[in-house]
Amino acid sequence: MRRSLKHAFELGLTISGATRLARTRRAADILVLAYHNIVPEGERAHGDHSLHLPQREFARQLDLLRRTHDIIAITQLAAGHRSGKPRAVITFDDAYAGALEAGTAELKARGMPATIFVTPSFVGGASFWWDRFAPPDERGLEPRWRAQALDEFRGMDAGITAWAASAGRSEQTVPSHQRGASEADLRRAESTGLITFGSHTWSHPNLARLRPAELAEEITRPLEWLKQRFANALPLLAYPYGRYNHDVIATARRHGYQNAFRIDGGWVTEPALTTSAYELPRWNVPAGISMRGFEIRTSGVL
Repeated sequence: MRRSLKHAFELGLTISGATRLARTRRAADILVLAYHNIVPEGERAHGDHSLHLPQREFARQLDLLRRTHDIIAITQLAAGHRSGKPRAVITFDDAYAGALEAGTAELKARGMPATIFVTPSFVGGASFWWDRFAPPDERGLEPRWRAQALDEFRGMDAGITAWAASAGRSEQTVPSHQRGASEADLRRAESTGLITFGSHTWSHPNLARLRPAELAEEITRPLEWLKQRFANALPLLAYPYGRYNHDVIATARRHGYQNAFRIDGGWVTEPALTTSAYELPRWNVPAGISMRGFEIRTSGVL
């Protein structure tokens, strides 16, 4: 019943013209979309399925965005705009192998730019704790377990792994597309001329729980790593888990980052580019969203 009501609600909004009207009202604004993994055709995902979007669904979303938005590079956030359509920026967190393989293939086919926020310590095939320790079903991590991992163990992979082992938590084998991409994958993406790279910290901790020296290393080390390897590395930061505080912002600013991004918050307005440059919002795209739900959310109705 609940699913039927949701379907009817989404259908009503899309056929009523509400989404088209909302996009007109948002014509001066920018929606920064945050994706994680793209699951290649024929592959399956493990763990938190909200992070792992099937390639076919990603392609459908891109085709919709091409009709309803102007897709811009993240470097064009402050550029002028007069087309009458809202702008959209595509980003990926974590640099999953699937995002580099299936995600960039779909972007390349459409000539669409995107930015990948890379966590260098996972580059080369490492797997993420939230995938490894998810139960062997589609529920993902239990909220209490995840909260303890983020707060008590500061979102740090080594500490979480030791804690899980001591508690007898089963560690699952994750498919290759859910592991960190290789440097070769990143270079192939760079060669398309469409992909830029930003920092997602060195090892994906909860930045708000780190000591000053740890925080400085997590902020500075990944940008240095990226600049040494890629011509299109940008001084941009995406906060892991969306966790940050005033000390994190101050550290990012002090070490040369121009902007930093949350994982929530909706639309970027022109004033936010100067007043909230280190708290810019994004919309975290959930893998289970319907196409009508995607149209509604990207229009600004909700």
